[in-house]
Amino acid sequence: MSWLVRIPADVEQDDRIVGRFTARQVTILGGTAALVYGAYLVAGEHIGLLVFAAGALPVATAGLLLAIGRRDGVPLDRYLLAALRHLVSPKALTSSAEQAPGAPAWVAARSGARPAPLRLPARGVIGDGLIDLGPDGVAAVAEVSTVSFALRTPEEQDALVATFGRWLNSLSGPAQILLRAQRVDLAPTIGQLMEGAGGLAHPALRAAAHEHAEFLADLSARHDLLRRQVLLVVREPSSGGQDAAAARALRRVEEATRLLSACGVMVRLLNAEAAGVVLASCFDPAAPPLPADQLAEPNEVITRRDSQ
Repeated sequence: MSWLVRIPADVEQDDRIVGRFTARQVTILGGTAALVYGAYLVAGEHIGLLVFAAGALPVATAGLLLAIGRRDGVPLDRYLLAALRHLVSPKALTSSAEQAPGAPAWVAARSGARPAPLRLPARGVIGDGLIDLGPDGVAAVAEVSTVSFALRTPEEQDALVATFGRWLNSLSGPAQILLRAQRVDLAPTIGQLMEGAGGLAHPALRAAAHEHAEFLADLSARHDLLRRQVLLVVREPSSGGQDAAAARALRRVEEATRLLSACGVMVRLLNAEAAGVVLASCFDPAAPPLPADQLAEPNEVITRRDSQ
């Protein structure tokens, strides 16, 4: 018999404790009410009720908006805190671990804020699919294939859900399934088709190769081609040292490979080059992925080269 499992769309949604309000909203509303009531006890006897209501209305409205308002899917209070943190944080950042020294006294330059160190959650790639997170431990990144769930019979769907559930129950630490949309560059494929067409024996095959290359070029010119990539990221804390955390992360990827293979899902650990490309693409998802040999080292000076 087939059965349904209801999974909430947002598994990290805050719990509601009073009606439809979460603990954060209740705290904001309660703090606003306490502030207004305290102000009334202090100044209510000295000013009129209408004057006090006129002064308390903006405060109550601000508290209500902070509690229930949202901007771009983010609660308004967290959005304002992030905006305040952005305003007070330095804007000029450098990849150096130390703060950049100021200009010498003999340089007639306008004084300003010195570049601050750029603090990233990832320190670098330390092995095949392993990302050094510094004090947060080590993360292992693997590419995961997909299976067609809708084309399976109810019995096969139940088996897939049960296999996936066994993997979820076996998790001993944080894990993330990340779906990425990447741009597809057909230029190398078109070049290979045009280059290989000359070596075909029959003229009809050469004409078909050229026609297919023209079709791909027209398709690439008229549409933004995307491919979907599914990544499995597991993280292990740095307890016991980075080597021990890396060993645990690799062992968890091996367990995922073994368990998910039962439902036809292939898990492949990324090598160091592929993991570096994934990290680099996080800074500019819309740009085409760069080869690993074109990525700058952490302490390398980046220069500009004019295209010929």
